[in-house]
Amino acid sequence: MIGQSDKLRVKKISDLVYQASRKIRILGFLNWPLSVRYRFFRSGSQQVPEVEYPKLDSTYAKEHLRAAKKLLGDTPIDDWLKKKIYDVSSGVKMLEGCGTKQFFHQSVKIYGKPREKLRDGKSSPLGLAKHLRAVLSSQNIKTGNLISGRNHSSQTIRDKISEKVIKVFGEESPEVVVVDNISAKATASSRRIRIRKGVRFSEKDVDQLMNHEALVHVATTLNGRAQKMVKILGANYGGVTKTQEGIAVFSEFITGCIDVSRMNRVLDRVLAIQMAIDGADFVEVYRFFLSRSKLKTEAYESTRRIFRGGVLTGRYPFTKDIVYLDGLVRVHNFCRTAVARGRNDIIELLFTGKIDLDDLPVILQLKEAGLIKKPKYVPYWVKDMSYLVSYFALSTFVSSMDHERTRGYYDALIPD
Repeated sequence: MIGQSDKLRVKKISDLVYQASRKIRILGFLNWPLSVRYRFFRSGSQQVPEVEYPKLDSTYAKEHLRAAKKLLGDTPIDDWLKKKIYDVSSGVKMLEGCGTKQFFHQSVKIYGKPREKLRDGKSSPLGLAKHLRAVLSSQNIKTGNLISGRNHSSQTIRDKISEKVIKVFGEESPEVVVVDNISAKATASSRRIRIRKGVRFSEKDVDQLMNHEALVHVATTLNGRAQKMVKILGANYGGVTKTQEGIAVFSEFITGCIDVSRMNRVLDRVLAIQMAIDGADFVEVYRFFLSRSKLKTEAYESTRRIFRGGVLTGRYPFTKDIVYLDGLVRVHNFCRTAVARGRNDIIELLFTGKIDLDDLPVILQLKEAGLIKKPKYVPYWVKDMSYLVSYFALSTFVSSMDHERTRGYYDALIPD
């Protein structure tokens, strides 16, 4: 049992770390002005951009993190809070090193790198990206139809998303706005969903944005902010990104709204990060993305994602974008294990707030101690787990089969 004095201490530490994290806005700090893009295209896409970052004022964050450290005890919950302090501190160190190899090394500590092993000790995000890219490339799917089907403007999508989020979040609905200075097609916080100006969208994109941005990112933020005793669950920092993006992509996957075009974007980002680590500069990676999409602005924005904060001449990129594929595999395997163990109830805890999968044992302790409450907002596939449980029940059995013995039979049924 956790005594009242320890509960109040946990609350104080969590409040301090939360306040520190609010001053370390990683993606906002790394944003580039539009003038960089204009200059790049005026150079005929031949010159590596020059980008300057402001000096990070980390005084407030460091003071709050130091104060939090002084309050730490020796319980498992304190060990967890110590990890949260470390995670936020790592973000500070990364931003302090913008434009240098220090930024890259901190990025790797937070997000990982393409060749790092997954939980099986054999596979890697890079190996998986190459494998999936080869499989998808061999399929007879006309992705050109996906591009020509993008008939909706950013403004139209804003209106469609606004209508949908109000139905889910009511008075807590985030404002949906169109902006021109983000590298992603869309980003989300508890207060705002941002749609990039000038992008064309399809109906499929609407479903993807709802399942990814609204029903995961907005939901987990609002749920976390409602945890008054453990406020850090409402903070967004590097240490939770892999799981949060993994849940978001898994949400697209399990609802059937992910498509080949979207999946290829996820895979190409992993390949591009490794290209940059191997020495490719901004222009070379831009040409790689251009060969994939044939769209100059999309290629530029994809390249900007890889190099923001890093060294634009190569070797030291921003490795965040491996988390979509890495996180998807981790969340998929976690959900499958939870179903196989008859503990699909644990899946709902992923929406308690901004958490990492490794946080779950402590999240259970916090729940048992009455320090956190049930998440208010969860996606449809969590409200009704019938499909999820059915899917993983079959998946668990199929994965245990001897595929070497069955492959010959099925191969014989499919002509070359």
